[in-house]
Amino acid sequence: MSNSEDDVSQWFADHMEHTAMAASLAAPLIPEVADALVRTLLGDGKILACANGNANTIAQYFCTALLGRLNQDRPGLPAINLGADATTYSAICRDNRFNDTFARQVTAIGKPGDTLVVFVDDGHKANLIQAIQAAHDREIDVIVISAKDKTDISSLLQAQDLEITLNDLDPVAATPIMILITTALCRLVEQNLFGG
Repeated sequence: MSNSEDDVSQWFADHMEHTAMAASLAAPLIPEVADALVRTLLGDGKILACANGNANTIAQYFCTALLGRLNQDRPGLPAINLGADATTYSAICRDNRFNDTFARQVTAIGKPGDTLVVFVDDGHKANLIQAIQAAHDREIDVIVISAKDKTDISSLLQAQDLEITLNDLDPVAATPIMILITTALCRLVEQNLFGG
């Protein structure tokens, strides 16, 4: 095999190892998190999501799967990715208020009974921290899905909040695992609400 083939084989092997690790760490928590999302939706709440960088693609996938569909035709579910609107995002950042990018939106459109889902692939982001604080101020529960264990964000969580953490994966390794977790969550939400 060439060096390139060796590299690719190693990447697949690493991915399988990370998937097995996630199965032991994250899988037991996924049904609990899905139940929390279902309670939000049955209580006429909406789901807000936010993330930075590449993790924002996961937040968008999550909201698209809920608002659109994942596996079955069914009514759309209220899910908004706060990082999807580039115009709003840049308008908030324009005044050097990057740390407010998500908190300002949570405060403006969030209400008690909603849930904020935060995707974290690197563990330390001031704007995510401020979004969580804004959610708590608005009596909005928080769910964190993180590539890192025991971050600054973890220390902010309250008793009613939930967290799924991986074993300190770098963002590149974490992305496919976080997509798998997100898909499992959306499958369970669909099943619990609509059967099938």
